Amino acid sequence: MGDRESWLTVLGHYLLRCWKAMALCLACVCVFALIFSLYDLETEAVLYAGALCLLLLFLVLAAGFVRCLRHHRRYEEVFRSLPLLPEELLPAGTVEEADLQKLFAELGRRMEAALTEWENRRQESLDYYTVWVHQIKTPISVMRMTLESEDTEEHRELSAELFRIEQYVEMVLSYLRLDSDSSDYVFQEYELDSIIRQAVHKYAPLFVRKKLKLSWKPSGIRVLTDEKWLLFILEQILSNSIKYTPAGTVTITAAPDKILKITDTGIGIAPEDLPRIFEKGFTGYNGRADKKSTGLGLYLCKKAAGRLSHQISVQSKPGKGTTVSIDLNTEKLRTE
Repeated sequence: MGDRESWLTVLGHYLLRCWKAMALCLACVCVFALIFSLYDLETEAVLYAGALCLLLLFLVLAAGFVRCLRHHRRYEEVFRSLPLLPEELLPAGTVEEADLQKLFAELGRRMEAALTEWENRRQESLDYYTVWVHQIKTPISVMRMTLESEDTEEHRELSAELFRIEQYVEMVLSYLRLDSDSSDYVFQEYELDSIIRQAVHKYAPLFVRKKLKLSWKPSGIRVLTDEKWLLFILEQILSNSIKYTPAGTVTITAAPDKILKITDTGIGIAPEDLPRIFEKGFTGYNGRADKKSTGLGLYLCKKAAGRLSHQISVQSKPGKGTTVSIDLNTEKLRTE
């Protein structure tokens, strides 16, 4: 049906473009018919001459339409495989087509130059922030060692804030890497419990500080994924669960069907905010009330999950809590 519609569309545009030629040919036929009739020629001769003219017109139009349709389909193929390469186009048949192909070639060169410049600038930014992240870790480590030297309420408060700084620093690098086309992924089968254990260990001080209970039993499940990025996703989800759970429990479960769920008993998410929680920069009612939300955590989780061929979804009820589900089943991934 799609090919037929395309064929009819091209035919319609072609006939509209050739209407002047068709009108001129019909006018010539009428003139010939008038002249022949003035000389008292037989009607059959007039009709025969007119039929030949119309047949010639049909053949010319048919040949032009076939050429037009061939060009149209070739252009469609080229456009589907941009960037547009001039050598992939059919030879120009008219001066206008030659001018258009020159325009395409110039636009292609400019696009390639702009893309190269953008890639260079982006790589420079990535290199800069990568170095910055590694450099900033040194003073952060020194501050942490200083704060851990004395166990006071003030030091514990500062340690918690320092932990938040570390999160934001790592988020900067993750944000840049996710937006790049680099193959920063190593897919193989991992013990899911090992990845969960790393995330839990990182956030253990916050669980203790907020007096939250963690419910988790090892499942022994192995999953095909990238360890670093799945760990990043789990850390972001745990961070949100801890942040928006004043008291209660955070539960981690992994079913045999490889559906990982992280459930908290926190404040929940407003129904009107649920459809937009994965949008970049969207903080929602909770984020505006907290005044410390960046609106990037769940956005990065969704993006990273997509790169890993995982599915992530959220169910929540205000005042009851939130459940984040991660479908760890993967398709068409090859282990390394």
